[in-house]
Amino acid sequence: MHGLMFRPERASTMAAQVDNATLFLLGVCGFFALLIAALVVFFSIKYHHSRKADRSNPPTFNIPIEILWTAVPLALCLVMFAWGAHLFARMHQAPPDAIDVDVIGKQWMWKVQHPQGPREINELHVPAGRPVKLLMTSEDVIHSFFVPAFRIKQDVLPERYTNIWFEPTKIGSYPIYCAQLCGTFHAQMIGTVFVMADADYQTWAAAPSSSAVADSSLKASGETLFAQYGCASCHGARDQARGPSLAGLFGSTVHLQDGQTVVADENYLRESIVRPRARLVAGYAPLMPTYEGELTEEQLQRIVAYLKVGEKT
Repeated sequence: MHGLMFRPERASTMAAQVDNATLFLLGVCGFFALLIAALVVFFSIKYHHSRKADRSNPPTFNIPIEILWTAVPLALCLVMFAWGAHLFARMHQAPPDAIDVDVIGKQWMWKVQHPQGPREINELHVPAGRPVKLLMTSEDVIHSFFVPAFRIKQDVLPERYTNIWFEPTKIGSYPIYCAQLCGTFHAQMIGTVFVMADADYQTWAAAPSSSAVADSSLKASGETLFAQYGCASCHGARDQARGPSLAGLFGSTVHLQDGQTVVADENYLRESIVRPRARLVAGYAPLMPTYEGELTEEQLQRIVAYLKVGEKT
């Protein structure tokens, strides 16, 4: 099938499972399409006006048939829904040991930031046999990060984070596409995933090739920005009158002034920086200024990475 271009190469742990679900859907649709077409032809011939078919006393209902054509499609739809929901949940729940990589979509390029420092444009270097989690956002319009060989495709949205993960199984290079029409040069928004042996990846991470730019880690650069903007004056290691502590915030449950609660994930952290009055923490006045338009997506990305580790000052 690969030789006939029916499907791209399988190069991730999820690829076979996605293919199996897709083939099941195609099989069910193909079977019923052929069955209905065959029945249309059969009854067209059998009850053609020139045929002497018995047309007296046509049945008005048939309980067994009604049950059959209700129960069978319902059962098949439930199977397809459960199968698809299971795959969707698995593809968005990364293992705890996954390598975190930040991705920013921009007309018309992919900007990649590795946690230990290297930055890339339209390239992503990853080790084989290790899960990789992508945390993605857009600087402008909706994009979609699509790697056919890994069977992953996730919309990349402005002003919020989306994520997906994969575990590559084969060393090699695999194309990245934008699967969402995003402007004039949408077709040129392509890149490459380079899957390397673990030892080669460690060597590359320590001394990036000329296509990547060495940089301080996301956490370190986020800490610098945190200090540069004076965030610690209101958000120290302990709760203060002007703002709550950010130590250990990520992943915790936050109680809001309206009585609701929210889990402090990446989207909550980002929103609290650019629109701090959107969801006020219980017990605190709306004193924090907005940083919307003042911080770039890359700067927000770095501050969020620092807060995820936990602000300790």
